[in-house]
Amino acid sequence: MLNYFNYFTEIEERFQQRRGALLLLSTLDWALIETWRDAGIPLEAVLHGIDSAFEKYEARQKKGRMRRVNGLAWCAQAVMEAAEELKEASAGTVLAPTRESGFEQDRVAAHLEAAAVSLDAATTAHDACAATAARLRELAAEVRAAGPDHAAAPDTEALERTLTVLEEKLFAALTAAAPEELLVGLKEHAARELAPYRSRMGAVQLRQVERQFVQKQLLVHYNLPRLSLFYMSQQ
Repeated sequence: MLNYFNYFTEIEERFQQRRGALLLLSTLDWALIETWRDAGIPLEAVLHGIDSAFEKYEARQKKGRMRRVNGLAWCAQAVMEAAEELKEASAGTVLAPTRESGFEQDRVAAHLEAAAVSLDAATTAHDACAATAARLRELAAEVRAAGPDHAAAPDTEALERTLTVLEEKLFAALTAAAPEELLVGLKEHAARELAPYRSRMGAVQLRQVERQFVQKQLLVHYNLPRLSLFYMSQQ
């Protein structure tokens, strides 16, 4: 996928550009982007879907007063349609692999080490957080030990897969340790946030977004970091 690790940033920028005003993406919006990423929907399809949704919105707006678009979920249906169109158009073609750039070893390692430090301070699921922190430090050491040349540089997509597994295990431990009332409250919060967009998303996508939303809010509640390289500082 082209610009694999710019996925979140480019989607956010395109949405803000088409909306015509700065609007920080909500937790729900980020959860939706994660479901697109996890489903393997190409960045090109997401951007095309956002453009298509806003073109239809602008056409209808000329015919009457329309409420302002305040969430990325409003584009969900158009994104799925764009993904299907792209899939059909690219059937039988082979995409040349691309090498990602901008993921210098020190920056990747620093991201992993910072996440480990945050996990050390965890106030819940101590064993799982400690084990995850130890594994992150091992990965950071491997990244730093790799040579500076491209041939020896770490495989960031392979590393991302490992981080995804670690996150899933961490989420499972946090969910098991969390009080019932906290989890119920987070699900209710997700339901309220999703309510305006239910007609624009299928049942499967709704469940996926709710799950991502609850997981993200669980980390926020316990002040724990995201491990994925998508959340690595751009500085």
